[in-house]
Amino acid sequence: MEYLFAPRKDHRGWSTPSEAARIFFILGMIFSGWWSWQLSGGNIVVFLCLLMLISTFLLSLGWWIISLVSIGFEPRVLTESVKLADKSKKLPLHSFRKP
Repeated sequence: MEYLFAPRKDHRGWSTPSEAARIFFILGMIFSGWWSWQLSGGNIVVFLCLLMLISTFLLSLGWWIISLVSIGFEPRVLTESVKLADKSKKLPLHSFRKP
């Protein structure tokens, strides 16, 4: 549960979606696409409009429910390389580019 629902922090310290939200996005888009295609009868313009309408509602509702579940979990790092940030300067390693 913690792996799926814990929020992720990127190399800048910003919050990114949890693994559950990322998986839900893929599954929600596949389901919305399938359902929209069935309803559109092969018309691509109607398909795209239905896809946007259905996926917007479905993803908003799902992400809201996932956010309620993930409130009690501590944030985790997005990847292991995020731990390599220079802690003394509070800047990630990627920010030391030459102009």
